[in-house]
Amino acid sequence: MRLYNTLSRQEEPFVPSMDDTVRMYTCGLTVYNRGHIGNFRTFVCLDVLRRTLRHICHWRVHQVMNFTDVDDRTILGAQKVGQDLRTYTTQYVEAFREDAAALGLEPVEDTPRATDEANLEAMANLVHALERNGHTYRSDGSIYFRIASFPAYGKLARLDHEGIKPGARVDSDNYAKDDARDFVLWKATKPGEPTWDYGLGPGRPGWHLECSAMALRLLGHPPIDLHAGGIDLIFPHHENEIAQSEGATGTPFSRFWVHVEHLIIDNEKMSKSLGNVYNVKDVVDQGFRPSALRYLLLSSHYRKQLRFSWDTLQQADESLRRLVDALARLDTVTGEQAHPAITEALARGRVEFDEVLQADLNTSAGLAVLFDLVRVLNSAIDDGAMGEPDARAARELFGHFDRVLGVLSLRQQEDARPPVDPAEIDHLIEERQAARRRRDFAAGDRIRDELASRGIILEDGPGGTRWKRK
Repeated sequence: MRLYNTLSRQEEPFVPSMDDTVRMYTCGLTVYNRGHIGNFRTFVCLDVLRRTLRHICHWRVHQVMNFTDVDDRTILGAQKVGQDLRTYTTQYVEAFREDAAALGLEPVEDTPRATDEANLEAMANLVHALERNGHTYRSDGSIYFRIASFPAYGKLARLDHEGIKPGARVDSDNYAKDDARDFVLWKATKPGEPTWDYGLGPGRPGWHLECSAMALRLLGHPPIDLHAGGIDLIFPHHENEIAQSEGATGTPFSRFWVHVEHLIIDNEKMSKSLGNVYNVKDVVDQGFRPSALRYLLLSSHYRKQLRFSWDTLQQADESLRRLVDALARLDTVTGEQAHPAITEALARGRVEFDEVLQADLNTSAGLAVLFDLVRVLNSAIDDGAMGEPDARAARELFGHFDRVLGVLSLRQQEDARPPVDPAEIDHLIEERQAARRRRDFAAGDRIRDELASRGIILEDGPGGTRWKRK
């Protein structure tokens, strides 16, 4: 496996550091609103990375993906609607889980919330360690990280040290990408805000502190193997995580840093702050299925910007339909003879797929391997040059592909839950066939059109009539 490491700005060989287990931390959602599909581009790509580590490299994975449920935005949101913080954020945690399941994300091993007591205690312990090591100072009840005390500050974002402003501090959890100042670790209590006291004085954690503490608590002694998130987190969030974690432990925090590029709409990144966002529910309301969105989100290399439009989503849906239709055609193969050309093409396809996924997660090249095989398989079926053993081997290989990409089985699960009850579909197909036998083609067309209006397409072929979702 080779991965591009943001820390070194180059691809490097990747292996876990201990026990064949990849210790991986993913910055999850800040739950002040429903996650948008730009967020889910990161989560889908990192889900494919997780699957590649498991199913191609055959390593175990211990992944932590947090929920940031206390920061400036979550507190403001809860105050606006008059709810306590936990109630307000829980609705968005549940919405994330719903959307993640719809997009076929594998459940990860740990999904901590920042306000869990064990995590708050870990944050306080981290601040105490930073105080002992001389990296902090106090002002007006808050505790700040002194970036001048950490000479390596800026190594991830490649900051120009002349632009760093030691001694100037920032209290906001979110600030400009070129604004390198001392940042708050523990924020003094303000009226109406949630507050805790674990020996630091009453207050609450700063955003950057939370991930460092949760990663170290749940993944063990640093360095962890891999830390990942969206590219917008490189600075200040991930830079500050490095400073906190390494300032407290004296040990490198993470060996690899992986960042996913933006989803672009109308030449701007998709962002709640810009107001140009769609979520999974919006996509479904436009008549698309989550499987089409997952396909689109993994169709481009994760380090390239991906442009979203309803047209590109339609193209993704059509591409996915081609793959699923090709797999369905395998069920029509009845010959008994295996064919060496098919065996060779399948073996070559597996090697190529595994190689490109291990080459910095090249999902677009991986999909190209699938479509090359689809052309081979369709031609063989058309020519009668495929037997049932070939079809079985092809299904097994596409099962391997999908354990990594996670999109074919998602579409098939959706097909298994059609908008019309399958028993009713079968009954209407029988009625249509009866109408056609008595040459009442108008009645047959009405049944076909009725099902089409309800989202079911009928396809007639030599083996009879089959249906699929629109």
